Amino acid sequence: EMWGSVVASLLFWSFANEVTTVDEAKKYYPLFGLGANVALIFSGQYVRFVSAMRANLPPGVDPWGMSLKYLMGAVVASGGCLVSIFSYMQRNVMTDPNCVDQEKQAERKKKKKVKMSLKDSAKFLVSSPYIRNLATLVISYGMCINLVEVSWKSKLKAAYPDPNAYSAFMGNFSSATGSVTLVMMLLGRKIFQKFGWGFAAKVTPAMIGITGMAFYALTLFAPFFAPIAASLGTTPLMLAVLVGAAQNILSKSAKYSLFDPCKEMAYIPLDQDSKTKGKAAVDVVGNPLGKSGGALIQQILIFG
Repeated sequence: EMWGSVVASLLFWSFANEVTTVDEAKKYYPLFGLGANVALIFSGQYVRFVSAMRANLPPGVDPWGMSLKYLMGAVVASGGCLVSIFSYMQRNVMTDPNCVDQEKQAERKKKKKVKMSLKDSAKFLVSSPYIRNLATLVISYGMCINLVEVSWKSKLKAAYPDPNAYSAFMGNFSSATGSVTLVMMLLGRKIFQKFGWGFAAKVTPAMIGITGMAFYALTLFAPFFAPIAASLGTTPLMLAVLVGAAQNILSKSAKYSLFDPCKEMAYIPLDQDSKTKGKAAVDVVGNPLGKSGGALIQQILIFG
């Protein structure tokens, strides 16, 4: 949980914000996720491969232990690639006058970094309306996607009780998410250029709202949709699983291709201290708070 939001996302986008201008961001931020989503396609198939391998292990071999070794080996290898690429960029790209303004880079290094405690970070988040609004966006997204995703995964477990079948489905789901996001990334660049930041920022909440209502309609009114599911040769449960999968794929692809670039562009006009403090507060606090808020709403609904 912390690896994605704190290590990979926070450090990458902080580095991108440091070396990218507002005009460059409109062109290149939607494309920064292309590599990540190509990896998502391959990682999904890798998970599917590990699941198939686990199903064919001989007796006496711990299938979970074997899967964990293969999966964590891939994580360690990916981390090594990240460190190597970042080291190369620091030594060869950041020192190249044709790529980075060396005067501005020197000014950034001269500035002393202000260390903030968790209490200070919370105060900064509350005191800055600009950062507070960004945090509200991130928290709201986290709550919405959590509410739908948890309900969908409960349906998915009912449809695929076998762990190998469930894992294989999630592998295909990851690959599909990566493929759709790649297409959305390419469209996102055009959307930013033609319609601007405001329109692009509204696509994700609209996508979550429309597809979320479709999923919950199938869940809450399953008997009504039973004849439609039968005509399609499936069951209301499987139809809800497929619509829920489509909801998650479309919502996440819209987030990765439009919502995240919009959020990162919003940091660029800020001064360096506000960028660092604000992004740390929003990403590290906002993401978990959104998921926790969604979980709290579900607990209230379940237990009254």
